[in-house]
Amino acid sequence: MNVHYNEKGIGDVLLVTLDAGEVTERNYEKSGDVVKLVDQKDGRTLGFNIFNASQNFNFSGHGKIDVTDELVDELNTFLKKNNVDDQIEFDSRPDFIVGYVESKEKHPDADKLSVCQVNISDETLQIVCGAPNIDQGQKVVVSRVGAVMPSGMLIKEAELRGVKSSGMICSAKELDLPDAPQEKGILVLEDSYEVGTDFFAGK
Repeated sequence: MNVHYNEKGIGDVLLVTLDAGEVTERNYEKSGDVVKLVDQKDGRTLGFNIFNASQNFNFSGHGKIDVTDELVDELNTFLKKNNVDDQIEFDSRPDFIVGYVESKEKHPDADKLSVCQVNISDETLQIVCGAPNIDQGQKVVVSRVGAVMPSGMLIKEAELRGVKSSGMICSAKELDLPDAPQEKGILVLEDSYEVGTDFFAGK
């Protein structure tokens, strides 16, 4: 979920993006001060454009707005007030989270891929990884489904050679860290990093 506000460029409109995946064609459904964006093909709710935003919401800044539980509660109240049935579900866990590789197994149908079980504190994710240095017992940076990488790539649920993968184990280069090595390989963290915490908050 991403929220943007640019009064000078767009006007007094809060742009709420829920699903930034591939879309063939959008439909627009207006109700009061809310325009709901829907994928015409499968009916997915892609997001909302909320008009007269400054009169109805308490936020500061321009560009990307920090999403908090309080803002989500305000948005859901506003949707209901404008007769929109949708309710936004917000996962407050960080997009780039410290994980622990509990196990690593060879992919059944690809020599250079590994199937990893990665603990992110309150959940264990299955992630297919192609890095040569991935191993059991490492602390790593996991970009969760829905995260947007520094390159602009959206992390989505995937299936690699028939095996489900939920997220990505990141390299320093993919995280756009300074002095990142050019050789292929994931970033292995020091043991002082705490599983389940925001990687970037600790930098």
